[in-house]
Amino acid sequence: MTLATEVKKLTDTKPFYAVAGAGDYAVEKLRELPEQLQKLQSRRAELAKDLPVRARAYADKAEGIAKELPEKAREYAGKAEGIAKEFPEKAREYADQLGHRAVEVYEEFAVRGRKVVSKTTGEAALELEEVSEAAEPAAAAAPVTPAKKTRAPKAKA
Repeated sequence: MTLATEVKKLTDTKPFYAVAGAGDYAVEKLRELPEQLQKLQSRRAELAKDLPVRARAYADKAEGIAKELPEKAREYAGKAEGIAKEFPEKAREYADQLGHRAVEVYEEFAVRGRKVVSKTTGEAALELEEVSEAAEPAAAAAPVTPAKKTRAPKAKA
């Protein structure tokens, strides 16, 4: 099998498109990063002003929680047995949901990748067509000069 055939087989697979889609998604998120960083930096000054007030509020809240802690501990100890019994079933449900979501994300990336590859290959085909069209007139316009005929030296008898 030729290399071109192997490449064609590879690029027509769902995993190929899923990887292309994941890459496109990553690029999209990376492009958003400078804007998000700028927003966070602008909030830093705002948060710095409120820091002493927030620290005092959190200290007061922590004090209240510490006072309630023994009572809450007894309450949660009673619930722990029920939670422990339900844990295996809840874990299976969560794993099933996670598996379904993973399949959905894979499918979304494959669809996204197919669009990206189609767009890119379409653009590449257009560029190739433009280049070949641009090259054709230049080749046709160039004058073709016939090669000079040279005579072979006559052999002496």
